[in-house]
Amino acid sequence: MEKLQFSIEIKAPREKVWKVLWEDATYRDWANIIDEGQYVVGDWSEGGKIQFLYPSGSGVSSVIEKLVPNEFVSFRNAADIENWKEQPLAEKSEEWSGGTESYSLKEEDGVTTLTVAFDVPQAHKDEFEDKFPKALQRVKMLSER
Repeated sequence: MEKLQFSIEIKAPREKVWKVLWEDATYRDWANIIDEGQYVVGDWSEGGKIQFLYPSGSGVSSVIEKLVPNEFVSFRNAADIENWKEQPLAEKSEEWSGGTESYSLKEEDGVTTLTVAFDVPQAHKDEFEDKFPKALQRVKMLSER
């Protein structure tokens, strides 16, 4: 796995950026740039299980390793989801299993720096290097409205 990291400065309080990241309508908006149709459901507490899903019933199940609302969240990928159910580890899921994804928000003088870091299999690196900055630009636009 490769570790990728992206940062963007947003002229908005971190509370607003956090809402754009994780409220359903705005999450679907910006995440659609990365994976069309993706949405997130689950237990938003430390140790809680979150599911990043698609309308087809597929997706990824993750555990929140650390959560400080409006400041930081870290997910650890735990399992693939097919037909709305977690699947035993298989070759496809093993390439993502155990990978982490974190979102850090630091605010200074009304400007929030959003930093996202995540593990990605080598085969998907180019795709994420292309799409993730575009998704962060969308987060910026939605936050600065």
